[in-house]
Amino acid sequence: MLDSTVAMLKLFFAFMLFLMQDSPASVTSPKTGEELRGQVQIVGNMAVPNFSWAELAFAYATPEGGASNSADTWFVIQTFPQPAVDSALAVWDTTTLTDGEYNLRLRIFLIDGTFQDVIVSDLKIRNDAPLPAEVVLTETPLPQFSFATSLPLLTKLPVTAAVTYPSSTPLPVNPASVTTSSIYFTFGRGALIVLVLFVFFSLILRLRKNT
Repeated sequence: MLDSTVAMLKLFFAFMLFLMQDSPASVTSPKTGEELRGQVQIVGNMAVPNFSWAELAFAYATPEGGASNSADTWFVIQTFPQPAVDSALAVWDTTTLTDGEYNLRLRIFLIDGTFQDVIVSDLKIRNDAPLPAEVVLTETPLPQFSFATSLPLLTKLPVTAAVTYPSSTPLPVNPASVTTSSIYFTFGRGALIVLVLFVFFSLILRLRKNT
């Protein structure tokens, strides 16, 4: 299972490197001659065929504008065991360095023992230098316009008398109307009469039986 996983990863990286064969190694940011301050993000591409590993380093620029080929003059920022494709490679902290001119180098080591270099030269670190003065925008006053003619005064309209309407008189109570209380009273009285008649006829029947 582990061997198949490793084989699939190798095929994947081989396929990615095949797709990136036309994309050479590069550093797209920062650019040559750029002024740098604080934390600087380094963006580039190192996906080349036969990639083994890569190294990102910087060096002090010589008075002639270049960097020495001696390995002792280059200071490693970060190493990479896997290739990166057009992405952020590292963050370079320039606050620990003295202001001056520097060179940046991306060195890609290949499987056959050779290497490829990408050099970004004449990088100007200016942490101690003041920032460029901001452009102050001055506001131009707008011309003032005056109107010689005065507006006509509003005339007050006369107040008209309010229109009154006759109030409606309530209708007399309908004597034939049936209320809820009268319904309950009539129903109760009828039930009482029925009950009295029922008791009366029951007594008569009982007396007849006894005689």
